Amino acid sequence: MDPAVIKLLAVGMIGSLGLLGPALAIGFIGQAALTGIARNPEASGPMMTNMILVTAFAEAIGIYALILAIILAMIVK
Repeated sequence: MDPAVIKLLAVGMIGSLGLLGPALAIGFIGQAALTGIARNPEASGPMMTNMILVTAFAEAIGIYALILAIILAMIVK
């Protein structure tokens, strides 16, 4: 196999698997927050704040994977 093909496969794997984890994490975070808010509506303010904060951390991991995939794609010649 040509090294350029292997690099492009690595870019695809980083892009797909690196963004799959944060997408699942954000889904689980939203589901857990909505379940908690449904059980205790008075605590919706602090729960929403924590949900937004943790979602931002999960999204940062996806952004790192996307940046890494873009950098590797630019290196391929």
